[in-house]
Formats: sequence, C-alpha cells, structure tokens
Amino acid sequence: MSATDGPSTYSDRKIIDAHLHVWASPEEAADKFPFFPGQEPTLPGDVDFLLQCMDEAGVDGALIVQPINHKFDHSLVASALKKYPSKFAGCCLANPAEDGVGIKQLEQLVLKDGFRAVRFNPYLWPSGQKMTNEVGKAMFAKAGELRVPVGFLCMKGLSLHIAEIEELCSEFPSTIVLLDHVAFCKVPKNDEESRAFAELLKLSRFPQVYVKFSALFRVSRMPFPYTDLSDALTKLISSFGASHIMWGSDFPFIVPECGYKGGKEAISLIAEKAQVTPSDMEYIWGKTARQLFPGHWL
Repeated sequence: MSATDGPSTYSDRKIIDAHLHVWASPEEAADKFPFFPGQEPTLPGDVDFLLQCMDEAGVDGALIVQPINHKFDHSLVASALKKYPSKFAGCCLANPAEDGVGIKQLEQLVLKDGFRAVRFNPYLWPSGQKMTNEVGKAMFAKAGELRVPVGFLCMKGLSLHIAEIEELCSEFPSTIVLLDHVAFCKVPKNDEESRAFAELLKLSRFPQVYVKFSALFRVSRMPFPYTDLSDALTKLISSFGASHIMWGSDFPFIVPECGYKGGKEAISLIAEKAQVTPSDMEYIWGKTARQLFPGHWL
C-alpha cells in the first residue's frame, strides 16, 4: 500500500484537518458576527463553504483555530462547535492583556464553550513584552491545568520565539505544545534558515511538543504539490515520531493556492516522495489529532 492510498483504506479511521479557520459570511457579519475593525477578510471563509470543501475532499473533521478577523470575540466559532459537535473541535485565541483578563477568558472558553486548545500569537502581546511574561506564564500554566494544548504562531520566524517556547516547555512540562505550520520554517536556502530548522528538530527533546505539517504553501519554495517538503517531513518524523505530527490545510487560505482538495492531495504526494509508511501516515492523517483531542471524531 502506498502513502497515496489515504485514510479511507482503513475502516476505523478518519481524516482530520488539524488547522483551519472560519469567519462570518458578509450576511452573518452584518447580522450578528461582526469583524474586528481593520480585520475584514478578503476571502470567503464561512462554515457552509468549509463543509462543502471538506465533503468534496473526504475530510471527516477539523480543529477550527479562532481567526484574527474576529479577534477575541469567539461567538462565531463557538456557534459552529455547538452546531457540529462531532465535526469540529475549537482552538481559542489567548488574550495577553496586561490586566490578566485573558486567564479567566481562557477558562470560560474551555469550560463553558467547549474549546479544546488555545493559540498564543506573540504579536498580540503588549509592545516589548514576551510570551514568558507573568500573564503569558499564567495562561500557559492554566492551559496545562485545563488539559488544552497551546499552539504557537511563529509567523515572523521560529528564531524570534524559540527561547520563549523552550522556557515555557521547561517550566510547564504538562502543557502540550503545538507548533503551527512547521513553526514557519521554510525549506532552508541559507545557513540561518538551516539553523532555524535544526532548532525546530531539537524541540523534540520536549515530549509535549507536536508539529502541525500545515499550510504547506507557506513553507514550501515550490508551487503545488510542494514536494520540496519531503525532506522536511522525513526529518520531522525521524525526530518527533509520526505520533507527534498532524496534517492541517490552513483553510481558507489554501483555497486560492491549490484548492482545499489540492491541499489534501499535496500531503499524499509529499509523503509518497518521502516514502512515509502507511502506519506513520495514519497518525499524520488523523490519529495524532484524535489522540490529542479524545472524544472528538469518534
């Protein structure tokens, strides 16, 4: 069996998209889910469109990451989680306000609204502050108490945030960590980028760290199907193990790149080039996500 056979070959498995976003349609935004001022999206990303894309691609479930377009207003994503509880799990957005209000908000979003993860966006921290400040550490510790993983958005490069991530992992080993989009480590083309990818691999020394092999168009230097990422996938599996890696599309941003279905096809082609075993692909396709978020996608 080749890696391209896909999860439908296995009767007990589901394909889970571990990273995507949804936001309001224009009608929903006008009615009850307004966008944060200045963060109006330029792409359609409503839940109905997502469900259509998932159905066409044969994807069974997804982790919805709260989009910046609604910032700390989680009502749209919360409504999707409530309406489709067997389809979606939710990742909320940490509010790093200096007054510490985000700690209580995190607790409410998890316990009341059913979110199962939280995203740390370092670019939302107050100017000059790090994710390791008092509020950041309190939220990271709270996530561990609540048993919700923390996803890190390293959009401007892992090297800017690696020390903070290492400090948090060392101090709070019970908090699970998700590195979004291969920690934004592009296929290296110089020594600096090679060092960044090496630092990513070294994070495997922390058993709580998981990698999202997601938004492949963001980290590849080639057009679809992004097969220059095959070497990166091989090294990630070697360092972390496939049980710590999961696929994610980054819908709806993937749609204008290669289509949602194309995003799923790309991972098969990359895995085939990397000669990933079928058992390892089971984890990447969905087993890792299902183990991280038990009770979802049964």
